[in-house]
Amino acid sequence: MDCIRLTGIDVYAYHGALAAEKELGQRFVIDLELWTDVSTAAESDDLVDALDYTKVHSRVVELAAGQPCNLIESLANAICTMLLAEFALDMVTVTVHKPNPPISNFLGSVSVTVERMREELHTLLGE
Repeated sequence: MDCIRLTGIDVYAYHGALAAEKELGQRFVIDLELWTDVSTAAESDDLVDALDYTKVHSRVVELAAGQPCNLIESLANAICTMLLAEFALDMVTVTVHKPNPPISNFLGSVSVTVERMREELHTLLGE
């Protein structure tokens, strides 16, 4: 299986468990690993046969900037579910970084990585 990576998708959104996070918002950075067979596109060298990662980027930004989640785990899972439902992918790995979490005396970042496979899609969609 082949992998296309999109790293550093920057989104300003209102996710978080604290009221201030939902009111003020903050920056999130999202990394994707999109597992799919690229052999047809590689052989044809034609964009029509390739995964349109500009559409992937657009949909991830739209979803991440939309309905707030309390947890970045929920956001990562929602992104995985959307990507598997809307694009021809076999597996997706999503990492959501929260560069400035509200943790006293902590200058680092927090991230969550979620990996989902196409076979899980019916369960993810609650079917």
